[in-house]
Amino acid sequence: GGMDIALGNVIGSNIFNVFFILGLSALIAPLLVSIQLVRLDVPVMVAVSVLAITLSLDGTISRLDGLVLFTGVIIYTILVIRLGRRQSARDQSEYFEPPHPLSSRIRQFILDIFLVISGLVLLVTGSNILVKSAINIAGSLGIREFVISVTIVAAGTSLPEVATSIVASIRGERDIAVGNIVGSNIFNILAVLGLSSFVSPAGIAVSTHVLQFDMLVMLGAALICLPVFFTGFEITRTEGMILLTYYVIYTSYLILAENSWEYIPAYIAAIRFIIIPLTVVTFAFTVYHQIKNR
Repeated sequence: GGMDIALGNVIGSNIFNVFFILGLSALIAPLLVSIQLVRLDVPVMVAVSVLAITLSLDGTISRLDGLVLFTGVIIYTILVIRLGRRQSARDQSEYFEPPHPLSSRIRQFILDIFLVISGLVLLVTGSNILVKSAINIAGSLGIREFVISVTIVAAGTSLPEVATSIVASIRGERDIAVGNIVGSNIFNILAVLGLSSFVSPAGIAVSTHVLQFDMLVMLGAALICLPVFFTGFEITRTEGMILLTYYVIYTSYLILAENSWEYIPAYIAAIRFIIIPLTVVTFAFTVYHQIKNR
């Protein structure tokens, strides 16, 4: 049960982050995207999504697969820190701040450590309650645990991202609103999925349906960021609306699939023949506009 929830949570959070949070943030204020995000983070997000799918092709994300993913997070973190250092060396030549006295720095350090530890304790306790409640909700509604985790649990665990991105986009810190999502998605796959499958003796089982549907939606969410992020580095309100619509489509599909199978073929046909072409046309139009205006 727990492993289904771990997998659903990662897939669901990544989908929720892009479609719901990015969509909502872009509706509040069109989002500007930094060049570094496009050059490094978005391609990395697409690559790790492809990697997760590749490792799942045999039906399980084994302990070894988990180790591979977790090694990825270490490499990615080192890369980001090195790039960040170069960037901040450039920025620091512009701003010079006198260092604080030692005693106040030590006090701040102790306070920070205390906050980190208490935050972790609360997080672990909260996560346990979340997983147990999810299993209970699934049981009482007669819904698969995966579905609860890919929707309710995923939205719940993404609440920090909701808060961060929305506050950031209201304040006009639009880089943070976007960077936060992309970083979170990379971390979800490499660290969360990596560690979950590494600590589970048998790894994490991935059903064919999850592989062929939910994981592809997750990959789609990563891929859709490429054009959005390459078109003049801006996510417009229209694009935000499209992303939100996707979230509604995906979630309503999950609910439909649990209860009434007879509508599903029509629903999938609508997605294939209406939604996907519409998206392609809209993005092509956006790209065309951006190029024309350059």
